[in-house]
Amino acid sequence: MAKHKVTIFEAYPFKVGQKIRIEGSKRQGDWEVIGIDDRKVKLRCPVSGREFEWNRFCYFVKEDDNAEWPQED
Repeated sequence: MAKHKVTIFEAYPFKVGQKIRIEGSKRQGDWEVIGIDDRKVKLRCPVSGREFEWNRFCYFVKEDDNAEWPQED
């Protein structure tokens, strides 16, 4: 068998109450996780209070234990 470089992605295991920051997509910004099921994640904007439910889409990149949240522009 031939060997190839393969990039592997895993869906992020969200937890209710988590404060997250999404970068590099149309959903970028700071969010709080307020609901989860097998297919969807429900997020709330900490600034506007608006809530959205989307198909799970995030993948783990890094954690920052000393980040400002919500982030100011």
